[in-house]
Amino acid sequence: MEQRNNVTDFVLLGLTQSLQGQKILFVLFLLIYILTITGNFLIVLTVLLSPALDAPMFTFLGYLSFMDAIYTTTITPKMIKDLLFEKRIISFKDCMTQLFLEHLFGGVDIILLVVMAYDRYVAIFKPLHYLTIMNQKRCALLLLLTWVGGLLHAAPHVFFVYNLPFCGSNVIDHFFCDMYPLIKLACTDTYVVSLTVLADDGVISVAIFTILLVSYGVILHSLKNLSQEGRRKALSTCGSHIMVVVLFFVPCIFIYVRPPCILPIDKSMAVFYTVITPMLNPLIYTLRNEEMKSAMRKLWTRKQN
Repeated sequence: MEQRNNVTDFVLLGLTQSLQGQKILFVLFLLIYILTITGNFLIVLTVLLSPALDAPMFTFLGYLSFMDAIYTTTITPKMIKDLLFEKRIISFKDCMTQLFLEHLFGGVDIILLVVMAYDRYVAIFKPLHYLTIMNQKRCALLLLLTWVGGLLHAAPHVFFVYNLPFCGSNVIDHFFCDMYPLIKLACTDTYVVSLTVLADDGVISVAIFTILLVSYGVILHSLKNLSQEGRRKALSTCGSHIMVVVLFFVPCIFIYVRPPCILPIDKSMAVFYTVITPMLNPLIYTLRNEEMKSAMRKLWTRKQN
């Protein structure tokens, strides 16, 4: 692709212009990022090292934790570093790279949540055939599908934005490179690009969010046929999945299901799904999953001995 403009870098306005506020946010987000990486990789290591967690559900959970760590790393370290400087610069190519990786890993996360819902459906409705249906080959195929879907989701974003002409301001009113702030800077009609974003990000997010909620609704409705212990375990697992789905999708839907405009609350919503949610996911899954907590205790005890 040939770049159609002379812009070599962008200026990010960041979260705040207050030097005091930047110092406070630097400490806060640095702590959050450390907790996020530690928590998610603790889950990954627990899944990898615990024989009791060899079920497909925990494989997908470990994979989700790994993707959460990578996803937030595409944005958070740059944001934290920028809080130390008054002027925040990002090159055009780095901006396009960040845009691509953000939507690639975000797309993988979205499809993975669908895969996890399918896994719970099979486990509850076809328990006797669960391990046959969710065999190693099918799980690997489903994980590959998440990457294919993420790539198909991210590629159009970079293609359209890369070819937009930027001939005016290069100041992005955000703390990272995202579609609507970049589209706003283009000195051409962006109607087609805006429709693409609305369809690719907005409509798909709403559709998948609705499908997931309906799916988990059907699963929860079927729990009456299980034993009390089965209901408790299924309710705990599905409840965790639903919380993660809501935390991830609601901010995304708020930002992308509308015409391309920048609202003051957008930065806060973006912080939530890029920084806060990846930190909360390990807490949600470990606090509500007895098998995960038990496996972590055994690993800790083994380490102490």
